[in-house]
Amino acid sequence: MRALFSYGLAVVILLLAGGWLATGTLVQGGQGPGNGETPIIAMIEGEDHGPIATTLADAGVLAEHNGPEVDPALTIAQRNEATTGSGAPLQSVRTQRFTAAAMPIEVPLRGRTQAKATVTAVAETSGAVDVVHVTKGQRVEVGDPLCTLDQGTRVAAVAQAEAGLAQAEAALAQAQLNFDTNVDLRDRGLAAANTANAVEVALAQAKAGVSQAKAGLDNAEAELERTEIVAKVAGLVQDPVAVAGSMLNAGAPCATIVQLNPIVFTGMVPEAHIGLAKTGLEATITTVTGHSVSGQVTYVSAVADNATRAFPAEIEIANDDFTIRDGVTAEAIVNIGTAPGHLLPQSVLTLDDEGVLGVRTVEDGVVAFYPITIVSDTREGVWVTGLPLVSDVITVGQENVNSGQAVEASPTDQSAETAAS
Repeated sequence: MRALFSYGLAVVILLLAGGWLATGTLVQGGQGPGNGETPIIAMIEGEDHGPIATTLADAGVLAEHNGPEVDPALTIAQRNEATTGSGAPLQSVRTQRFTAAAMPIEVPLRGRTQAKATVTAVAETSGAVDVVHVTKGQRVEVGDPLCTLDQGTRVAAVAQAEAGLAQAEAALAQAQLNFDTNVDLRDRGLAAANTANAVEVALAQAKAGVSQAKAGLDNAEAELERTEIVAKVAGLVQDPVAVAGSMLNAGAPCATIVQLNPIVFTGMVPEAHIGLAKTGLEATITTVTGHSVSGQVTYVSAVADNATRAFPAEIEIANDDFTIRDGVTAEAIVNIGTAPGHLLPQSVLTLDDEGVLGVRTVEDGVVAFYPITIVSDTREGVWVTGLPLVSDVITVGQENVNSGQAVEASPTDQSAETAAS
């Protein structure tokens, strides 16, 4: 008896479930929106609008599916536009106004640092090295002593040249006195006129003797000064450095000085930007060691490299404390100038149906699409060109609308308007 009750209850439940299902529809997938939907009661009766279906429909039990047909080829934005055209509410979007500002045009260059010059201080005369005043890595200034050579007989040569000059000056004084006396005697008629030639020749010879003696003294002093080798440029001392006691001939190196202030950044300008490159442009150089300094373009080659088709360029950098070394990899950002552009957040960038990168704006309540060009990417956003001077950019909902679609735009709470400079 208990079993019969259970089976009966189960049969009732099945009948109720079957009746409920019969009032619905069967959906067959893969046929697009609005297609593949068949009432279950029609499948049972084998025909549409059979007697059972008519009875259930009159009783208000059969489900009705009379929604609008949807073209499966339409995108979501196009379906929304079609719905909007039928009297439905406009699509809501959020906009933000951006005004064109002065956009910096910057060209990045990869390269390395390089000493402005490497100068070898050489001996200008022969002699043994008495004293070496510097060591490797020492910083020197212009005029600092590097090496002192044995003076030998050079001091005596200077003394001899000084004595010769004094003797020549005494002879000149005597010749001048004889000339003046002869002139006075001839004026008073006490000396013959033909005596003038002799005193004039003697005076000229005495003057020449003084000039010769001065030249000899200058040469002797210069030869003595050559025993002191001094720095002609400021920088750091590097190999090779002479050793005390060694013999240096004329032209032999005493020390090598690397000129590090100013230091030079050398890089290659791509041929696409060579028309904008010129001397005097400001640049910011960042080395791999973490130094960031400012510099100025001092040289742009007129000849491209045969391998890379890029043009060598140099940027001079102040390096007062010598913290930037020669040969360090670095990157330079050269400021070419400015141009009108918009600074936008990356989130507003989108693609149109052809895959073109751009921005959707709202103009008089209608969506417009503008292709843009990204000029530079910064922490504050991306600098782009291609937008009108003042643009109401869609920041929320740009993926759900199309160009030409009417929308209900509301501005964001925070203004991101950038003043044009």
